[in-house]
Amino acid sequence: MTGLRYVYAVCRPFGAALEDGPAGVAGVPPRQLPHRDLIAIVSTVPEEDFAEDPLRAHLEDLDWLTTTARAHQGVIDALTSVTTPLPLRLATVFRDDSGVRAMLEEREDDFHRALDRLDGRVEWGVKVYAAADPGDGPQGAPEPRKAASGRDYLRQRRLRHHAQDEMRENTERFARRLHDTLSGCAEDSLLHAPQNPALSGVSGRNVLNAAYLVPRSASEEFVERVDREKSGIPGVRVELTGPWAAYSFTGVEGRARS
Repeated sequence: MTGLRYVYAVCRPFGAALEDGPAGVAGVPPRQLPHRDLIAIVSTVPEEDFAEDPLRAHLEDLDWLTTTARAHQGVIDALTSVTTPLPLRLATVFRDDSGVRAMLEEREDDFHRALDRLDGRVEWGVKVYAAADPGDGPQGAPEPRKAASGRDYLRQRRLRHHAQDEMRENTERFARRLHDTLSGCAEDSLLHAPQNPALSGVSGRNVLNAAYLVPRSASEEFVERVDREKSGIPGVRVELTGPWAAYSFTGVEGRARS
């Protein structure tokens, strides 16, 4: 086939059809490219978009990047429903099938070790947010009364700062306790850097941003545990996402075209 090879993931052979027939990057449905007892999931994509120079330009285009990332994730999600994939990073591209097979052969041992470790497991993400900016006070709180004097103003200010400090400490204490609890329910866990709200567009201060590796068979119990732990905690928002392919635990990345 003409065109370049866009590689989504590496996995072991599977017989089931991908759910929903994902369209794939550039609208090209993915296919299996076997090499020994591994498979690369690939699409053949046009050089005018995915050769080195145009790809570098496209990666600066937010609309193109968003569309491509959604198509990439759609294929990974479909794979996760039928097998254990090792996702490669976005826009991992090779010249042809031979280049993909050379990559599979070169990294065969690493791929098998990762697949042995992750087989039958999925990733869950948990984020904890302080529901209100500490500078704004608790959400829904009444407006403070107007200070009657300078001394009254300073007293109110001290009380607000104390309440904000206490809320911050309580939120961080809850996040640490939640992470310890969930880590005990998971086979592995990983702390990511807190998200910057200016970049993520999510309100509130991100206190915990963690990933948990959980057997697929134990996922329902894990979700129920998160629900129990987060109930009745004022001023705190807990966000659960997943199940995902085990991005945080694969230990593999894509490499440049060959």
